[in-house]
Amino acid sequence: MFAQTQQDDPFILFDAWHEEAKSQEINDPNAMALATVGPDGMPAQRMVLLKDVSDGGFVFYTNYESRKGTHVLAHPRVALLFHWKSLRRQVRIEGEATQVDPEEADAYFASRAKQSQIGAWASQQSRPLESRHALEKRVAQYAAKYGLGTVPRPPHWSGFRVTPRLIEFWKDGAFRLHDRLVYHQDPSSPTGWRTERLYP
Repeated sequence: MFAQTQQDDPFILFDAWHEEAKSQEINDPNAMALATVGPDGMPAQRMVLLKDVSDGGFVFYTNYESRKGTHVLAHPRVALLFHWKSLRRQVRIEGEATQVDPEEADAYFASRAKQSQIGAWASQQSRPLESRHALEKRVAQYAAKYGLGTVPRPPHWSGFRVTPRLIEFWKDGAFRLHDRLVYHQDPSSPTGWRTERLYP
C-alpha cells in the first residue's frame, strides 16, 4: 500500500521511489521510456535518462534535431515510463514538454564529461551514418577543435521539462492484485492534484 504521508504530493512519492531505485537497480535507475508522436501520427518510443526533477517537471536532454527532438518540438504532448524491475514498481507520466531555459541547459552541459560534450557536437543524431569511421572522424575533428578549452553547448542541444498532467504509481501485488494510484492535475484542489485508485 502507499504511505498516507506521501499521497498529497506525487513528487514526494516519486522522490521516495526514485531514491529506493538508486540503491537497488543495477544500471540507470533514472532510465525512462519516452513516447512521442511523429508528423504522420505514428507513436515512437525510446529510452532516455532523467537528469533533474525541478519546477514541477521531469527534465531530460537531447539533440533538438534528432528524431525525438523534432517530434517533441512539433507535438509537445509526451508520455514517460519508469520501470524498476528490482522493486517491482513502475511510474507512468503523461504531460507536456517545454524547452528548458538556455542558462539551465548551459549549466547541465558544463557538468558533463568533456568527451560527452564533444560527442554532442560530433553526432548528427538520428541521421544516416555511412560508417563508424565517419563518426570517429567527426569526434576527432571536434576533439581537436575544443581540446584545449571549454566546450560550448551546441545550439541544437538542450533539454525538455515534462510537466505532468497525470502520474500513475503502480506496485506489484500477489496474484496480480496490483496497487495503482493515479494523480490527476486539478487546479481546484488545494494540493493541485486529485487522486484515485484503479482496479489492477
